[in-house]
Amino acid sequence: MKHMKKISLAAMMSVAVIMPSLAETRITYKSAKTTSSYYQMAVQISEAMKAGTEGEIIVTVEESQGSVQNVMEVRARGGDYVFTTPPALVRLAKAGKAMFEGKGDPKFNEIRALFPIPSLTMHFVVSSESGVTSFAGLEGKKILLGKGSFGAKEGAKYLKLFGLESKVELANVELSNAVPALKNGQIDGFVTAGSWPAPNVIEAAASTGVHVLSLSNDQIKASKRSELTIPAGTYAGQENDITTTSLPVVAYTTTAMDDDTAYSLTKTYWEQKEKMGVSAAWWNGVDKGLMANIEGQIHPGAVRYYVEKGYSLTDAQK
Repeated sequence: MKHMKKISLAAMMSVAVIMPSLAETRITYKSAKTTSSYYQMAVQISEAMKAGTEGEIIVTVEESQGSVQNVMEVRARGGDYVFTTPPALVRLAKAGKAMFEGKGDPKFNEIRALFPIPSLTMHFVVSSESGVTSFAGLEGKKILLGKGSFGAKEGAKYLKLFGLESKVELANVELSNAVPALKNGQIDGFVTAGSWPAPNVIEAAASTGVHVLSLSNDQIKASKRSELTIPAGTYAGQENDITTTSLPVVAYTTTAMDDDTAYSLTKTYWEQKEKMGVSAAWWNGVDKGLMANIEGQIHPGAVRYYVEKGYSLTDAQK
């Protein structure tokens, strides 16, 4: 009998050890390259989820080579998969267009949004010494666009749209060297895209003195991107708001995720956002206004949270 009691006690202790792990919900969050600010955001979200749910949701961050890869992996992933991408890529995937042509999959139609994260924000940065205060002033100047990134492609597009394509000298310098190149006068300015405030722009503004160009209403319209305002005081020496463009970025999952998990992820994200903003200012640019950037349907579990909180959702989002 004593032997049986020992076995029972051992079994109970075993169950007690196992139970906490059974209560955990494990999520894979696929974001960006480890060198990207979006990877840092993913790590912050992972930490926020653990803290906000007292360990009930554990998020593992995976490095990604880009948003297209994130969308493509939907085909082989399950209900524990969360990824980030601009809404436009989800639309293209569902339609089987552009980079998704010939690679369509029924699972693309199961993609659902959870919440917006900081947008890719265009920064046209020029040194104070250059005297440039508008796009017209870039003529004859040496500008660094970088290579291969969204910011580089978008920057080249804007130079062409604004009649500057052959009037600006493009610097053959890596974007990672933009700030030193600006300091020593190798370049007059650089173009970068990322969440705001952008770390390289903060560094340049604090050490060199810069002016970040604003776009006019006509220029924003020509760009076919979303308008975004960077408030005055965001960067050292910035006395006025900066009007620029952005590419929205959203965290998505699929209908394979259960409603309760989607609800908890969304609820915890918004409840922890203010705390995240204390350590990383880019979270302070996220508010209810970015909900309008979500195209198509939001996951039913996330919808439940937004309805509870009185968020205004479109019929398409529901």
